Amino acid sequence: MPTASSSDASAPHKLNAYLLKAAVVAGLGGLLFGFDTAVISGTTGDLTQVYNLSPLKLGVTVFAALVGTILGSMFAGIPGDQFGRRDSLRVMAILYVVSALGCALAWNWPALVFSRFIGGLGIGGSSVLGPMYIAEIAPASWRGRLVGIFQFNVVSGILLAYLSNFFVGTQHLRIEDEWRWKFGVAALPAALFLTLLFTIPRSPRWLVKKQRINEAREVLRLSGEQNYEREVQDIIESIDAEHGLADEPLFSAKYRLPIFLAITIGMFNQLSGINAILYYLNDIFAFAGFSKMSGDLQAVVVGLTNLLFTVIAISIIDRMGRKKLLLVGAVGTAICLAGVATIFATNKHHELLLWLLVGFIASFAFSQGSVIWVYLSEVFPNRVRAKGQSLGTLTHWLMNAAISLIFPILAARSKSIPFMFFAAMMLLEFFVVLFVYPETKGVTLEEMQKKLHVA
Repeated sequence: MPTASSSDASAPHKLNAYLLKAAVVAGLGGLLFGFDTAVISGTTGDLTQVYNLSPLKLGVTVFAALVGTILGSMFAGIPGDQFGRRDSLRVMAILYVVSALGCALAWNWPALVFSRFIGGLGIGGSSVLGPMYIAEIAPASWRGRLVGIFQFNVVSGILLAYLSNFFVGTQHLRIEDEWRWKFGVAALPAALFLTLLFTIPRSPRWLVKKQRINEAREVLRLSGEQNYEREVQDIIESIDAEHGLADEPLFSAKYRLPIFLAITIGMFNQLSGINAILYYLNDIFAFAGFSKMSGDLQAVVVGLTNLLFTVIAISIIDRMGRKKLLLVGAVGTAICLAGVATIFATNKHHELLLWLLVGFIASFAFSQGSVIWVYLSEVFPNRVRAKGQSLGTLTHWLMNAAISLIFPILAARSKSIPFMFFAAMMLLEFFVVLFVYPETKGVTLEEMQKKLHVA
C-alpha cells in the first residue's frame, strides 16, 4: 500500500506565482555562472596586449576563476547550512558584483586575477546553493523542471556573454576600455540578482532543520502545497532535529550510495569532454582545416544547439525521468564522440565534423547538462544535503579543471585519442546508470531518503 506522502507526491500540483518567482530568482545565479564563465573568451586578445601577458600569465588569468570555483563549491555547504540557502546566495550575488566591478576597474594584472578569483567563488557557491534551494522549495511533480531553470540560465548566460562581447566590440572603444566594459556589464544582472533575493522566502527544509516549523509551514502553504501540514511532518521526521540528527557527518556507511551517485554524475559530466570541447571548440575546427571565421560561425551553431536541447530536456524531465535522459544521452554522446575520433584518426570526412559535434552537444544538453544539478539536489537526505551537494559539485569542477588542462596536451599528440577516451567513458556511464542509478522523478525528497535506505 502506498504511503500518504508518496501518493501526495504524485498528486497534481499547480505552479503558482510565489513558487515560480522563488525558483526563477534562485536560478539567476546560473545566468551569472554562465556569463562569468564565458565572458573571458572575448577579452583574451586585449588583455594579452594591454598587460603584455605571456601564454602562462594568460592561462593564469583564465584559470583563476576556476580555482575560485573549486573552492566555492567545496565550502558553500557550510554557510548554506549555517545561515540558509537564500542568505548564502545573497553572498554569492555580492561576490558577482565585486568581481565584475573589480575586473572593470582593475589597476593592474594581479588585481584582475584576484577579481576573477572572486567571481569564481561566486560561480562555485551558486552552483551548489541555487539548485539545492530550488529543489527544497519545489514539489516533487515540478522539481525537475524548476531545478532545470538553473541549467537553462547557465546556457543562456553563456550565449548572453557572447552577445554582450559582440555588442561591446561594435562600439569602437579604445583597446584599454573595451575589455573593461565586457567584464563590467555583468555588474548589472548581479545587482538585480542581489536585489531580487530579498523578495523570496527561505528554504522550508532548512527552516525545519533550524526548528522554525511555523515559518516552514507558511512557505509550503504559500507555494501551493495542498497538504502542507503532512509535508511538514514528513520533513520533521526525515530530519529529526529534536533528537540531534539535523546535522550528521556525510562520510558514513549509510550514505555510501548517495555519495557514489554524486561523485559519479559529477565525474561523468566532465568525462564526456563537454567543457574541454567548448573551451577549445575553435581549435578543434582549426585542426580540421576550417578558417577562423567559419569556426566562429559554427561555434554559434553549437551554442544555439546547446540552448535548444536544454529547453527540450527541461520540458520533459519530470515525465520521462532523469535515468532515461541519462541513458539516451550516453548512447548519443558515445556515438558522436566515436565519429569525431574516427575523422581525426583517418583524416577523412571533415565535412561531418560540425554535425557530429552538434549531435554531441544535443545529446549532452538533453541528458547530462540538464540532469546533473537536478539529480545532485535530490539524492541526499535533508540532514546532509548541503554537504552532499558540495561534494558532487566539487567533483564536477575538479574534473573540469583536470580535463581542460590535459586535453590540449593529448590533442597535440593525437587528435583522435581524447575523443576515443571520452566515447569509452560514455559507454561506461551507460552501464553504471543502467544498473546503479535509481529514478527520482515524482518522488518527494523525504520519500527519496527512504528509497535510498538512508532514513
